Amino acid sequence: MRRKGDEFSFLLVLTSLLITTTFSNAMDVINATHMITEGQTLISSDGSFELGFFSPGNSKNKYVGIWYKKITAFTVVWVANRDNPLTNTSGTVLKVIEHGILALLNGSNAIVWSSNTSGVVQNPVAQLLDSGNLVVKEANDDDSEKYLWQSFDYPTDALLPGMKLGWNFVTSHEAYITAWKSSEDPGTGDYAYRLDPTGYPQAVLRRRSVELFRSGPWNGVGYSGLPALKNNSIYTFEVVFDKNQAYFHYELRNKSVLSRLSINQSGVAQRWTWVDRTQGWIMHLTAPVDNCDTYKQCGVYGTCNIGVSLICGCLTKFISRKPHEWMADDWSDGCVRRVPLDCKSDGFRKYSDIKLPDTKYSWFNASMTLEECKVVCLKNCSCSAYTNLDIRRGGTGCLLWFEDLVDIKVVYGAGQDLYVRVASSELNSNGTKRKTLTAVLTSLGAIFLLGLILFIWKRRKNYENMRKEEGHEEGHEEGHEEDLELPTFDLLTITQATNSFTTSYKLGEGGFGPVYRGMLEDGEEIAVKRLSRTSLQGLDEFKNEVIFIAKLQHRNLVKLLGCCIQGEEKMLIYEYMANGSLDLILFDKAKGKQLNWPKRFHIINGIARGLLYLHQDSRLRIIHRDLKASNILLDTDMNPKISDFGTARSFAGNETEANTMRVVGTYGYMSPEYAIDGVFSTKSDVYSFGVLVLEIVSGQKNRGFHHKDHHHNLLGHAWILHKERRSMELANVNLADSFNFSQVVRSIHVGLLCVQQSPEDRPSMSSVVLMLGSEGVLPQPKQPGFFAERDVFAAESTTSTKASSSNNVTFTLLDAR
Repeated sequence: MRRKGDEFSFLLVLTSLLITTTFSNAMDVINATHMITEGQTLISSDGSFELGFFSPGNSKNKYVGIWYKKITAFTVVWVANRDNPLTNTSGTVLKVIEHGILALLNGSNAIVWSSNTSGVVQNPVAQLLDSGNLVVKEANDDDSEKYLWQSFDYPTDALLPGMKLGWNFVTSHEAYITAWKSSEDPGTGDYAYRLDPTGYPQAVLRRRSVELFRSGPWNGVGYSGLPALKNNSIYTFEVVFDKNQAYFHYELRNKSVLSRLSINQSGVAQRWTWVDRTQGWIMHLTAPVDNCDTYKQCGVYGTCNIGVSLICGCLTKFISRKPHEWMADDWSDGCVRRVPLDCKSDGFRKYSDIKLPDTKYSWFNASMTLEECKVVCLKNCSCSAYTNLDIRRGGTGCLLWFEDLVDIKVVYGAGQDLYVRVASSELNSNGTKRKTLTAVLTSLGAIFLLGLILFIWKRRKNYENMRKEEGHEEGHEEGHEEDLELPTFDLLTITQATNSFTTSYKLGEGGFGPVYRGMLEDGEEIAVKRLSRTSLQGLDEFKNEVIFIAKLQHRNLVKLLGCCIQGEEKMLIYEYMANGSLDLILFDKAKGKQLNWPKRFHIINGIARGLLYLHQDSRLRIIHRDLKASNILLDTDMNPKISDFGTARSFAGNETEANTMRVVGTYGYMSPEYAIDGVFSTKSDVYSFGVLVLEIVSGQKNRGFHHKDHHHNLLGHAWILHKERRSMELANVNLADSFNFSQVVRSIHVGLLCVQQSPEDRPSMSSVVLMLGSEGVLPQPKQPGFFAERDVFAAESTTSTKASSSNNVTFTLLDAR
């Protein structure tokens, strides 16, 4: 007969087992000894979310994901191995391994997915929080600032309350959501919804790299193009934007409510709220909403109105650029001002109830008043429009646009006011006195212009006669220029094209002089290089650039359209490069994000082909002598073009190198034999190219590079990583989502081959082009030049002339920007 004491002990043991079983089936933490296998799950402490293995739809593939626990509709909000499905889960586990890394290991103990955690803690655990956030942290430490890793930083297709959609500028990390490939494949799809901080923050929807929809800028209350997103009883929302971060986030007013923002496989962002078992998920917000949300639907200065049959129109005082195409529903070319601007007497016209234009090329100041904003815009001829930055409290702050306005939509009752620059005559078009005055001024202007043309024509004829006389005396030099047959532009044309060389048209300034943007009468955009009287480069350099570049034709060399030589004015006219110089994008933390790996590799190859043409395939064998990031220009499609041939030299016959007493170039790009001994050759250009390659891959400058573990420059750092087989660490963090592993490593290897100390060891540009485009075995590089001599040229001045103590060679260093 069993005693009562025994029965009591049995009940205690049974209760203990039940409690232990219940806890093990509902745990929210795993570590190195407690792991998750198929059939087991993690459940957050309040039971809101669950993590485990699942198969979407009818798929037989297995994934590790997080889903809502308390609702009947199976809804996945995060997937770990979305692009690495498991076909066999036998022996597969999710566990915390060494160094606090959460890893999914298959039956062969190979890592299928990991958290890629940085940092080490004593007792690491992974925990599923009540928010749905999976975190890796020190056990019993709930400080979110100390998390080693969290799934909220790496969303898949859903944005949950508390998540941040945007950028951390300190770490260069971006969090954004991307659609599943299909309902049965959670892999990374084509559509992405992200926050674009360029100019001023706005949400954008892209299909790969093509922009499909734009929310409009944040105005303190919401996005100007999403009137349906407004204050509500379910959640609060805001955009946080400062020097360290830019992100959108939302928080639930009632924690018992379930709400999420997701993007579907068709590229539509959707806001969902769970009602109950009967009604399920209810969608109450989508973006885009209609055809007027299509990015650039009506072109520049066009407005889209979904309430009319012909949805595209022009802003008042604007007309369609191509009326025939417009009537055929082709609005891509947009609209133009009915009356051109003259800058000095322009004004602003108010347009109301609109979605504000694209803010990629905008500027803002949070402390200005609207009137101060107007004054700033009026003084800058490139400023096309302005408005309040924040519409709260009657409107505060200043937001300016500096390009053509695009993607404007009519939003009745919910849009904003925009003040657009127009000609003064358009502000009071009915004033008879104004019309009369304009007619009189136009007539006087025409008479003055005719007289000016006759005067310039006479001056030009006299100048040409003088040049011919000089030609008979100088013979060789004049004949050399006559062979060029380079088109000439008169001074009046260039003056009009650049708005009298106004400051707002200035693109930059180098050793040659200022460079201006301009537009000819036929609409062709140009860049005008104007020789400064105080230029470090003189008439010889001007002639040098004309002689060389006029004879060179290659898609990766900037195209010289002509020159202007009248009186003391000497100018070179080039094709305009819409994206400016490479250095302005590459070394800028925000702009550098535009350059994914395919674009960077395209730029590297383009520079290589252009340099190969100069060294081998052109009529002359040209040594550039100042190849650097600021002398690489980028067109609209990011095609690189080598520019600035003012210091270039040519070789004749079988010449391969030369010596000079006047070294010209930029510290950080000059080869050792050129900088120290004045010896230049094609191999000195190869060295400069190698520096460029390493800068493009890393996004960092060679000169001024600093590292906490050593005192070498960028070349030295790349060399150390290569020797330790850690070359991938050199790659810029922005390339993580786009890089091709073999291309990145190969580019670094080729770059190191080009910057070797001895010129004889460096490859020719023909070999470089072949190495970049093939997959063969590469020779091992030797130590780079200036590896152990970083401080030889440590002076910070980028424009100077100094003598070397070793051989009295003159160093003329050009502006390196």
